[in-house]
Formats: sequence, C-alpha cells, structure tokens
Amino acid sequence: MSIRNLDYLFKPKSVALIGASDRQGSVGAVVAQNLLHGGFSGPVMTVNPKHRTIAGVATYPDVGSLPQTPELAVICTPPPAVPGTVVDLGKRGTKAAVVITAGFGEGEDRIGADLRQAMLDAARPHLLRIVGPNCVGILVPGLQLNASFAHIAALKGDLAFVAQSGAIVTSIVDWATPRNIGFSHLVSLGDMADVDFGDMLDYLAMDGATRAILLYMEGVTHPRKFMSAARIAARLKPVIVVKAGRHAEGAKAASSHTGAMAGSDEVYDAAFRRAGMLRVYELDELFDAVETLALCRPFHGDRIAILTNGGGIGVMATDSLIDQGGHLAALSPETMQVLNKVLPPTWSHGNPVDIVGDAQPERYVSALEALLQDNGTDAVLVLNCPTAVASSTAAAQAVIEVAAKSQRALLTSWVGESAVAEARNLFARARIPTYEAPNQAMRAFMHMAQYRRNQDLLAQLPASVPEEFSPDTAKARAAIEAAIASGREWLTEPEAKEVLEAYRIPCVPTRVARSPEDAARLAEAFNAPCAVKILSPDITHKSDVGGVALDLATPAAVRDAASAMLARIKQSHPSARIDGVTVEPMIRPAGGWELIVGMTEDSQFGPVILFGHGGIAAEILADKALTLAPLNANIANALMARTRVYRLLQGFRNQPPADLAAIALVLVKVSQLVVDIGEIVELDINPLVAGSSGATALDARIRVRPAKVSGAARLAIRPYPSTLKSYLPLPDGRRLLLRPVRPEDAFAFEAAFAKLSPKDIRLRFFASLRSLTPHLMARLTQIDYDREMALVLCEDGKPAGSAEVFGVVRVAADPDNDTAEFAIIVRSDVAGRGFGTFLMGSIIDYARSRGIRSLFGDILHENTNMLALCRRLGFTVRAIPEDPSIVRAELPLR
Repeated sequence: MSIRNLDYLFKPKSVALIGASDRQGSVGAVVAQNLLHGGFSGPVMTVNPKHRTIAGVATYPDVGSLPQTPELAVICTPPPAVPGTVVDLGKRGTKAAVVITAGFGEGEDRIGADLRQAMLDAARPHLLRIVGPNCVGILVPGLQLNASFAHIAALKGDLAFVAQSGAIVTSIVDWATPRNIGFSHLVSLGDMADVDFGDMLDYLAMDGATRAILLYMEGVTHPRKFMSAARIAARLKPVIVVKAGRHAEGAKAASSHTGAMAGSDEVYDAAFRRAGMLRVYELDELFDAVETLALCRPFHGDRIAILTNGGGIGVMATDSLIDQGGHLAALSPETMQVLNKVLPPTWSHGNPVDIVGDAQPERYVSALEALLQDNGTDAVLVLNCPTAVASSTAAAQAVIEVAAKSQRALLTSWVGESAVAEARNLFARARIPTYEAPNQAMRAFMHMAQYRRNQDLLAQLPASVPEEFSPDTAKARAAIEAAIASGREWLTEPEAKEVLEAYRIPCVPTRVARSPEDAARLAEAFNAPCAVKILSPDITHKSDVGGVALDLATPAAVRDAASAMLARIKQSHPSARIDGVTVEPMIRPAGGWELIVGMTEDSQFGPVILFGHGGIAAEILADKALTLAPLNANIANALMARTRVYRLLQGFRNQPPADLAAIALVLVKVSQLVVDIGEIVELDINPLVAGSSGATALDARIRVRPAKVSGAARLAIRPYPSTLKSYLPLPDGRRLLLRPVRPEDAFAFEAAFAKLSPKDIRLRFFASLRSLTPHLMARLTQIDYDREMALVLCEDGKPAGSAEVFGVVRVAADPDNDTAEFAIIVRSDVAGRGFGTFLMGSIIDYARSRGIRSLFGDILHENTNMLALCRRLGFTVRAIPEDPSIVRAELPLR
C-alpha cells in the first residue's frame, strides 16, 4: 500500500489513545503521559470503559463516543480487542493507527496470527494504515508528538530513525539526547503487519524535514517494494542501515559451490549496495556515518594522507585503514620536496606524515597545505595527541583556517579528553568532521568511500560491452523441462552445457561415452589431450569422489582412466546411477585463470549472481562477491572489482590481462538466463577459464525445479521488460522501434539532445541546458522499471547505444501506483511526423495496463503544440495558481 495515508500517522491533527490507563508503570499509562504532556498541539482523547478521567483528562468508554474523529489512533488494548477496535476506528474515518500491543503471531502462535489477519482485514476497507503490532510506537519531535512508551522524549532534528526493534529505538533516544542529536522521526515498526521499511523509505525520501534516513533492520517483508523504495530514496539523501542477525545459525545446506558460498547476510549486503545505501555494523557507526556524509567534502577513491604529531597514532590509523580495504596515498615527488623544505629533518619522510610531537601550529599549516595540493590524495586525516610543548587548541585553529581555503576532503581526530575538548568544539563549529579515535576516523573515511562507490554505481554510464544477444530460450527450456519431467533436479553436465550454449556462453566441447572404449574413440576424434569425468545424476561434485581425470595424452590413457573411474565409483557409491563418462579436450589458454560464475535463489531477494576465484578450492579461497539479478555491464564489472582475483585478471609482470569484457558478458548472459527461466534455482560454472582472448566454461551444473512464478517475477529488482516492444511504420516502408530505455542508450541520448533546438530544450527541461551531464544521462537511462518507464523511439535493427533516437516518453508513478507524471520530447528535426502522438498513445496504454488511475504532466503555457496534443488525447488542462507560466494536463485512466 506504500505511502497512502501515512501523513495521518506522522502529521496528525488529533490523536486517540485506546487502552489508556492510570495504573502506574503500565504501557497505557506511560503512553498517556507521553501523549498528554509531550506538547502536541492537537486534541488527545483517551478511551477506557472503566475510567471517567485519566491523567486529569476526560476519558470516553469507546471509539463511538469520541467527540471527533481522531486522525491517528494509538492502541494499547489486549490482542483480542484490537480487530474490533480497528473496525470501529475505520467506521469513524480514522486513517492511521499504531498498535503497540503484542500477541499477534510472534513465535508461530496460531491464535495470534488469526488476530493479526483479522486486524488487517478490518483495516483494509477503510485504507487505515497500521504501524506494528508489537512496537514501542512513533515519535515526531517536530510536532512534539510522542505516541510511544519511550522513557524520554527525543530532541528535534533532521535524522529519521526506523527500526523493527522497540528496544533499539528507546536505546537510541537515550544515547542521542545527551549528545544533542535530534530526529525528524523515530519509528518502531514492530512486526510490520502493514507499514514496513519500503513504506517508510518512500515517505521519508520526500520528507523535507529529513536529511538522512537511518535503519535498523532484521529483515524485509516485500523485497521488490523495498528495493524500489531504497533505490529512489538513496538517490535523494543518505540512507544508512544496520542489519542485525548477520550470523544466522542453521543456514540451508546447498549442493553447489554457489549455494554454499552465498550466505543470506551477504545477500542483504548485495541488496544494500545495489540500492546505493551504506551499510554499517554498529549503532554508533550510524551517527559517525551521518556526520561524515553531512560534513565531509565529496571525494572519489580510497587514498588518504595522514598528518600526525605522533607516530603511534599514525600507525594505528594506518592499520585501521588497511584492515578496511583503504589505501595510503602515494605522495608525489613534488609534495615530498615541499615537505622536506618545511619540516624538520626528523619527520617521517613518508605517509603517514609524522611532523613530530613538538609541532607548533605553523608546522601543521605548512604540511597540511602541501598534502591538500597533492593530486594523488583523495582525503587528508589530521591527527593530534596532546603534548606539554604545543597547544592542541591552537593546532586545531590552524587546521580550520587551512581547510577553509581548500575544497579537498578533510577529517580530524584529536586524541584525548579534557586537553582536546575545546579543539573538538572548534571543529564542530567549523563543520569539519572530527572523531575521538583514529580508528573511528578511518572507519568514517571508508564509510564515505563505500557510500560514494555505491552512489557512483547508480549513476555510472555503461561500458561498451554488447549486452544484446539472441539466446535460444526454447532450446534451453527444452533441456530443463526434460530433466524435470524425468523427476531429476540436477541436469547432467552435457545438459547444463547445452543450456549455457543456448545462451551463447562458450563451453568446452563435451561428449558422452557409455563405455571406456567409446571414450577412447571420442578422444581420438578430438586429437588432443583430454579430460574424463564421471556422468551421474547422483554425483554433483565429481572431483570429490575421484570422478575427474585430467591431461590424458592418448586415447589409450583415456580408456584406462575411464575404466578405472567407473570401477572405483561403482564400488564407493554403489547406489549412484552411473550413465558413463564425458570426454572433452583439455583447454589451457595462456595466462588463463580459473573463475566461478554462479547463481542461487535467495528466499527473499530471488536470484543472486556470484563471481569469484574458482576451481576445486573455490569454497576454501572464499574470494567471491555477490549481486542481485538482473545485471548490466556496469554491475557485472563492479561485481568483479570487489574480488581479489580481479587484480590478477588485470595482468601483472609477464601475465597479460584477461578478457574482462568477455567475463562480464558471461555474467550478463547468466543473469538473463535466470531471468528468462524460473525453473533454474542453482547454477555453477566452475571453472570458467578466462584468458586474454575470451572465457570458456569447462564444467557446469544446474539445479531445477517446477516454477511457481516466472523467472522475472521472482526478482527483487524488476528486469528489463523486453516484451514492451512495438513498431511505427513510416511512409517510405521503413519502421521505427519503440522499446523500453536501456542504460546503453545514454550516449545516443546525448546525440539526440544535440539535435534539439534551444527552444525545445527549454520547453522540455524548463531551463536552458547546454548539454546532458553524465549524472543526468545516467538518471534518464538507468530507471526502476517497476515504478518508472521510459519508451524510446529509435532505429530498428541496431543495438542500444548505436541506434539513433528520435524521441522519448516517460512516466513515473507514485509509490501507490495511483497517479503518474508523464514527460515527452521529440527531436526538433523530426517534429510534425506524428511521433509525439504515437509516443503519447503508447505511454497512455502502458499506464493503463499497470493499473495507474490518472496521468498528469506540467507544461509551460507557451508550449502550444504539446497542449494541443494533450487536448486531442482527452486531457483536461488547468492553470496552476502557484505558477502562472505552467499549466497541468490531466487524464483519468479508470
């Protein structure tokens, strides 16, 4: 349901407390005190049939007796009374409720679960939104609304904190208040029967009083809604999350390397990264991260220079940096020359730059100015430990003055307590991030680096990896359906390779031999050293049972190896079905690396793609990274870059670089395979041998089961909707293709923009733009297909990126899929050919198919052609009082 009626939760004009009490220490009494004495300006009405007054306020026997309809209700009654209370509130017109009561199915209680469903059924006809049950409540300090049983009120601020755990909310309030940290919202979601993290992200993303969103989560309820909301929110403001339950016991057993290596917490990590969020691991990190993101100047990279007056704390900072994957900046010769000139001979002559314990402010100034000029440095951390011969406060003031003249990112850590308190105050007033200890500063630096990486991934323009290919989906599906029909969940190796080859993934030729003699004949045909592998539907890890023999130079060696293998495995695994062996030529490309590419299905987020260092020791090496499907070239390359083996793949010493584009393309194709075919639940390509001229699958296994939903429906991120294609015939017999936008269209958009007249640019963008910035191009082409759609009218028969673009129409729906805003642009040099009418008709049809209630668009009053088109299509046009230069065109769809 998303944000519908959430304003009644967080901006109510009146509140009713159902289950108010005057019994000391009870939840109903604490909530009553908080509501009545928190300073909320609207009426607070209490309901309890056993009392005439509570806390000196007139109390009513039931909801029907209330003198006015409450916009927000807070419910503290016993569980059996809650569904009936919700019915009464819905009839009165109440649109939001906080159910603090527990006992709604926690711990698999059947009676409680039935009560929970009854509560939801009672709320649904009235669109009444529910926070909870089993929660502490909500606090909106800006309204002085404390609808909770928190023990103290929260300060007003611009941070929103949302948590499943009520205890975490009250602990955060207790921790933040003495530190003068304030909040726009504090929300305890409890069991998330209705309002969940996706709803809160949607709401808070558009809330002007919220600067950053902090989440404490244990799980999500609707992954696709969560991912859509998170990706939109993270584009607008920092979203920082702590995920509890990182080491869940009893993880499901998996038969493939990928299944064994993809833990559920790593999948959450992949989801957060994909959404552009920043994940931290402790509650205090939340606030450190907020301070860094708010105060630290932007930078790209993870290279830092350390300036310190104490060698020990410089070493500690370095250790912390390296532990977290950062890098010390390599100071340029020019910087070293300046430092040698301005520092005493005893300085460290390297990074960290130790300027010695007697450093006066002037020495800090000289060294810091040099470091801030070094182009090989992304940020500078300045450290200070108090000494008897130099003032920490004076050093801080000197650093502040230097920082004011530079745009380079700067962090500080003045170590100690009373001697450095004033220095920390100075940094706070100057809005320079400062931390109590060097490790906290480095952790904050790496927060910033990771956050920027995640944000960059949202805005990157694609590489030139060709992502459009023509798989033979029918052939792949036939092999999978045959296995399912025969009652098998694992495809044989030849079947798995047949599926991969149908998706144009290069595989080593693999032939089936039913006897050792057959194996010898096949080896003779290959005329090369061969590998022999056991063929059994009951044995998935062949090397674990001695089912692989390599480097067999002659057909006789192949025959002997096959004979010995069959005999050995029949004895060791007498119940296993043995269908023979496979024979394939040995492939050892020069400089080749053994990699693993895999997929497993997460119970919440759907298909997850894995990449890493492969071979028989893949699980021991544990060098892998995960991301959610679907993938494009950018995401594939970013996935590879998070592994250690990636550095080797780029080449070193005499090793040539691997064909990274070919590896990325395999990842994209595997992603498309699992998007298209919902029956695939686990997949391994191990090893994928990659060299300087391509990548080839040597071994593969695929696990299948009958699909409950389509491949695309199980994804947490809606994949590219390839079915949304149509054609526009032209008078000369040619036709143009209308299709959803792809990330690869970015540069074609740039070329189309160059063919717009200045007037058309102003009419479309409401401003005079000289060009499309890379960030804007990414925003226009990398969309969330679940809530937004852009249809591109382009040349037919050419791939995205090289096809000429003539026009684009887009629609962005609200989180409730109720109303949507459209925008359209057609190149100036092709105006008047009916392209605009075709585009608008197509987007109207799309919006109607998605169940959107109405379309609207804001149009400059002088854009007479667009207004005439809208009127022809049935839009009504009205003025916008706030801006007489703009009119709004609206079209009801249902």
